[in-house]
Order: sequence, then structure tokens, then C-alpha cells
Amino acid sequence: MPLLELKGLTKYFGGLGAVRDLDMQVEPGEIHGLIGPNGAGKTTVFNLVSGVYSPTKGKVFFQGEDISGKRPDLVARRGLTRTFQATTLFHNFTVLDNVMVGFHLHSKINFWGALFNTPHTRRREKELRQKALEILEFLGLAPMKDEYARNLPHGHQRALGVAIALATEPKLLMLDEPVTGMNPEETRVMMDHISKLQERGITLLLVEHDMKVVMGLCKKITVVSFGRKIAEGGPDDIKKNPEVIEAYLGGEEHVA
Repeated sequence: MPLLELKGLTKYFGGLGAVRDLDMQVEPGEIHGLIGPNGAGKTTVFNLVSGVYSPTKGKVFFQGEDISGKRPDLVARRGLTRTFQATTLFHNFTVLDNVMVGFHLHSKINFWGALFNTPHTRRREKELRQKALEILEFLGLAPMKDEYARNLPHGHQRALGVAIALATEPKLLMLDEPVTGMNPEETRVMMDHISKLQERGITLLLVEHDMKVVMGLCKKITVVSFGRKIAEGGPDDIKKNPEVIEAYLGGEEHVA
């Protein structure tokens, strides 16, 4: 069974078809790329899968369950989490506190426990703090745990966004342009992090404009243009596909 399956997924905004009749499967344990020119509908797909939008028609299945149109928090509780194009952080919180916020879905700390700071609450907060530190260590952010998020360089802010997502304990992590604005060294480090996430058993769905990143990480790639799927396959097949070349470059050269 696919971990994520889209069947005839469609979203109209007025008369504009942002996503149209999209079928796609993401298998457990893979890094799956979703690419296309600007305005192709990639972020709309992420919004439909994560519950930000409800589909006009079609279905989203996660682990065989129909999650079409469910609220984002309910989708995340099932183990499907996303990052965003723009870095969404609590800029006036420390790096560590940002990750602690990500644990709220599974914290098991109730209102009264937090209010009276019960022994159970203190134990649970200590456990979560240790888990947060482990995530930061994994992403190379542990030395900056007490820095305010607003003071981090861009690449570290993007990595912190991934750390917050990891705190939700995802089975499938959707990364929306994770290397946007990064220099070559920051990009290399992020690619290494993504590969290690896969090694840890997390399935990844990746939207990214940097084709070297996509081709270097993804074994399977789905290409959309004007909201429709135009190609799907491995990196070598996608590079040579005439429809993909036409969509990106007007048919003049190959996708690098």
C-alpha cells in the first residue's frame, strides 16, 4: 500500500484549475520529487494534502485512510507534516524553544498539569527537552540552542524549520523548497540532512526548483504543469522527457 495516494485530486479557484485530476503515489521509505515550472500547482498540492485546502474533487489517502479536507492539525496527528516555502519560526523564541513548540501535538501535558507544574508535567517536559536536543544535534543546531531564532543565518533558519517538523514525529515529511536562498555549502548540508532523514525511516515528498537537488535525492519524480501531471519516473527518464523539456525550457534544451 502506498503511504500517500492522490486520486483525481482537483482544486479550482473560481474558474482557474490550479490542480486537475492528479494521480500520484508516494511509497514508504522513498524520497519522491514533485516538480514543475512556476505556477504549476505544486504548493497547491501540498496545501490539499496537508489540509490547508479542501479538494474540489478527488481524494487524498494517507496510510489507506481518506484524509481529504481534514483540518491540518488532524492530518499532522496522523504523521503527515509539512514545511513551507517561507521560513515559519517563532523569531523571538530560542532555537530550543522553537523545537519544544513542535512537540505540542504529542506532549500529553494537560491544562491542569501545566498550571500546577505537577511531577508528571516536569518529567514530561524533561523528556521532551532531551528529544529536542537530540533533533538539534542531528541537524547540527545544538551549539545554537540558546540563540534567538531571528539571529540565525538563513540556512540555519531553514534547518530549524525542519527540526520543528521533526518534533511532530512525522511518518511522511513534505518539504516545500527546502534549499531556497541557500548558498552551495548550505545546500549540500541540507541534502545530507534529507538523506539521513530517509535513513531514519521517514518518507519524504520534496518540492524544489533546484534540479541538482531533485535529481541527486529523488528516485521517483512527478512533474506537473498547469495543474496536470505530464510525466513521472526516475531522474534519467525525466531529464529526457520531451514534455518536461517543453514545459521548462520551450523545447530548446534538456533539464539539467
